[in-house]
Amino acid sequence: MATALHSQLSALADRFASAVLEAIRGAPLEELLGDARARPQSSSRARPGARPARGGSSGRLRRRSPDDIAKALEQVHGLLKRKKDGLRAEQIRDELNMQSKEMPRVLAEGLAKRKLRKKGQKRATTYFAA
Repeated sequence: MATALHSQLSALADRFASAVLEAIRGAPLEELLGDARARPQSSSRARPGARPARGGSSGRLRRRSPDDIAKALEQVHGLLKRKKDGLRAEQIRDELNMQSKEMPRVLAEGLAKRKLRKKGQKRATTYFAA
């Protein structure tokens, strides 16, 4: 009994697969690719107005080497040397045209190496060159 059902299901699956392949082979290429061209590919995590990711299309930044972080820290340190009143992270980011995702690691590295100092808390934090 189970083998009769199994063979009937197998025959139905074979006919279905054959019919699908025949329909695909008979369709024009433009029809097959038409929907893919009409819909733009977008990330569900992307925010309107956000800067494009530098690393790739997934919205993630590329992995930065210690040299990349050191160069970014030198840029931040040089900027803060010129600004005696200090700057908030948002202002540093705007001045150096960086993404907000890049900032925490660079600022933490600067504080750890004592190249930067800070005053305040959370968004009211102001960073200074040490």
